[in-house]
Amino acid sequence: MSEMKEYTKEELAKFDGKNGTKALIAANGKVYEVTGNDMWDNGEHMSMHSAGQDLTEGLSESPHDDSIFEKIKLVGTLKQ
Repeated sequence: MSEMKEYTKEELAKFDGKNGTKALIAANGKVYEVTGNDMWDNGEHMSMHSAGQDLTEGLSESPHDDSIFEKIKLVGTLKQ
């Protein structure tokens, strides 16, 4: 199993899923990789959210709950 990494918001922003970079998102202090996920085309989710960001605040408006993250690869934590 790969080692978990701690990301700053600045580091996270570099992983926007564009031009061949990995697509990472953060939620509730955890960082997930969504690279190759059908719901994250070119670092965009439903034309509403972009990879490379902390999406915690938008979760309350999301049609799904936190259990969605059980299906996504956890790769680290977000430094506060």
